[in-house]
Amino acid sequence: MTKINDTEYFKKLLTEFVLEEDPLYSMLQWMTQNLIQCEAENVVGAKKGKHDKTRKTSFSGTRTRKFHTRMGTLYLLIPKVRKGGYVPFFLTEKKRSEQALISMIQEAYINGVSTRKVEKLAKTLGIERLSASQVSDINKGLDEQVSEFRTRRLDKEYPFVWVDALYEKIRENGRVISMATLVVYAVNSSGGREILAIEPMYNESKETWGALFKQLKVRGLKDICLIVSDAHLGIQAAVAEEFVGTTWQRCKVHFMRNILAHVTHREKKKFSEQLKLIWTQPDKESALNYATQFAEEYQKRFPDAIEILESGIEDSLSFYDYPMIDKRRISSTNTLERFNREIRRRSRVVGVFPSRKSYIRLITSYIIEYSEDWEVERNYINPDFLKEAILLFKEQFNLLMKSVA
Repeated sequence: MTKINDTEYFKKLLTEFVLEEDPLYSMLQWMTQNLIQCEAENVVGAKKGKHDKTRKTSFSGTRTRKFHTRMGTLYLLIPKVRKGGYVPFFLTEKKRSEQALISMIQEAYINGVSTRKVEKLAKTLGIERLSASQVSDINKGLDEQVSEFRTRRLDKEYPFVWVDALYEKIRENGRVISMATLVVYAVNSSGGREILAIEPMYNESKETWGALFKQLKVRGLKDICLIVSDAHLGIQAAVAEEFVGTTWQRCKVHFMRNILAHVTHREKKKFSEQLKLIWTQPDKESALNYATQFAEEYQKRFPDAIEILESGIEDSLSFYDYPMIDKRRISSTNTLERFNREIRRRSRVVGVFPSRKSYIRLITSYIIEYSEDWEVERNYINPDFLKEAILLFKEQFNLLMKSVA
């Protein structure tokens, strides 16, 4: 009889879920909340509001907790208990990034940051009632995971690579310095996105970029069709030295900003609308012809802007060498800048990192999670088009080597 009632009960529940906007999400919310209630009652030793001799403690309200899942963010009501505390079992199995945050807090303790400041940081990150002994017992294998990801073997070919630097405040030898964090973002030959490296350096120069590129080559990287970046001279020099035959693409967005800095505010809108049309032309020859006409029109009024345009136009059109690829994907560093904004959003809450190691640990943990998400997403670029691009690159490289010989 009980089985029949249970069956009818669940049929009724399923009927209710079907009417929801997102049935699976609603089912997950219901199931998770009920699991919490059952587990909390076992911790307390009795149901809420019921007198029982086996009761160990009592309920004391609830707190709201976000729980991120593949189906969306659940807002859970976590019961509070008067003695011992209670955290649902699936929340205690923390993600790597949460582990890295706690590990970083631990390092803040070790580096002599006041307990008050550490507790404040922990609460800002959503971690409450944290003690020094608790953080020291968490995530013993995290550094191994981070190290394994950072030194993993790379593919031989990455058709398109984007590089940039972002600056973070990191404590080093007792003082706070602004470190240049070099980021290498790529599309692999299967069309998936990868972060190949993220490395804090004392500055952004030919030497630091060259050292990073050497590391990538040691890890297995050999061929890159196109590297996209801003006009930093150190990047250009390092690319020419470490990846012979690879084409450098100047980010069209950064390039436009450089040009527009020399145009009056009054005419900037009209100027920029016409300027953008250079990079929407059907091919490189058309783009160069349009750029010439544009330069002639504005030469007298904005000579400095036109000088910048003429000196850098060729490098900003390199993406036309790969006509099989959607130009919006490879003509700028926009895709990398979106990723950088996500990194800054997470690092901003920390402010000053207690050490370079703690920064690497935290950011790499986030990157591992992003990488896992990217693996189940659809391809950023069609793999068939990437094969064509790689073949074209190899043909051009062979011609280059023959001309040098």
